[in-house]
Amino acid sequence: MKSQKDTPAPEDAEATAIAILGWLAGEPELLSRFLALTGVAPGEVRNAVGDPGFRAALVDFLMGHEPTLLAFSAATGIQPEAVVRAHAILSGPYGSDDF
Repeated sequence: MKSQKDTPAPEDAEATAIAILGWLAGEPELLSRFLALTGVAPGEVRNAVGDPGFRAALVDFLMGHEPTLLAFSAATGIQPEAVVRAHAILSGPYGSDDF
């Protein structure tokens, strides 16, 4: 049986997504690649962060490339498992408004 602590909170997932964006802001090459993949212009990021799909894309970007995920974890101290949990919430069937 799962305890409430084992159930990831949506707020934690969103905080992880925002942490990813903050980290990407200091990694210009990765940020450029992420923005190119999402089609979001640099000037649109501030508005896009309010979109659940954009936050899911941030987490998905790390999930798609283990070395980037590990670099994020090393730089921020946020464990890869937290990113996996955030991915499950933000990209899962109950996390995105796109479904």
